[in-house]
Amino acid sequence: MTLSSIRKKNPLVHCITNYVVANFTANGLLATGASPVMADEMEEVEEMVSIANGLLINLGTVNVRTLESMMIAGKKANELNIPVVLDPVGVGATKYRQRAIKDILEKVNVQLIRCNMGELATIAEVEWQGRGVDSGNGDMDLPTVAKQVAIKYNCLVAVTGSKDFLTDGYLEYWTVGGHELMTQVTGTGCLLSALSAAALTLEGNPLSNLCELFMDYKRVAELASDHLLLGTFQEEIINSIHLLSRGGKQWTLS
Repeated sequence: MTLSSIRKKNPLVHCITNYVVANFTANGLLATGASPVMADEMEEVEEMVSIANGLLINLGTVNVRTLESMMIAGKKANELNIPVVLDPVGVGATKYRQRAIKDILEKVNVQLIRCNMGELATIAEVEWQGRGVDSGNGDMDLPTVAKQVAIKYNCLVAVTGSKDFLTDGYLEYWTVGGHELMTQVTGTGCLLSALSAAALTLEGNPLSNLCELFMDYKRVAELASDHLLLGTFQEEIINSIHLLSRGGKQWTLS
């Protein structure tokens, strides 16, 4: 399992993320044995990313200052061959976010875009009805569009939902399972992006490692759903990540 592999490696993941999810993301990474650092000051991000193993750029509460920090850190990560994960939270909500994503994708080489369908549609400039950071709805051939974006930006693309789709532009994989409560608490997608940054530091094929991680994360949701009270569900996500990363409750897909 990828979660247990992350525990063995103990990567340092530099997260420039949003303040809504920072604590949950840090605790989720710690539950795998990874080491999180949340640093977005322009004066230090180059130095911080230089000692990290992976970088997460999350647009959730982006502003002018943090966008500049993302650009500086991303370019430095590219220089040092450190994998960069881009989570374009709510990119379809405003013109500012759309300009920010275009700027990042033009100037930073990202290894993975982890998004929902609405965010993918915005990046691909496909017509879509979104609402804030929600996925929204529309008519889109998901595999085709995801592959086009992967090829255009020379990166992996992972689109999460009731079923997750992962591609390098040519190969494609689906993961199934999970639980709908994952959409009813903040930060579950953002944490998956951070865990993806950790997974991209591992040896082996990046796409295969991500597929295993996404299957692990579906299992995390299923284990956490044994506790159906919404307030405790988020806590059980952390508990389940910790359990699976330590080799508990092994599972296989049929």
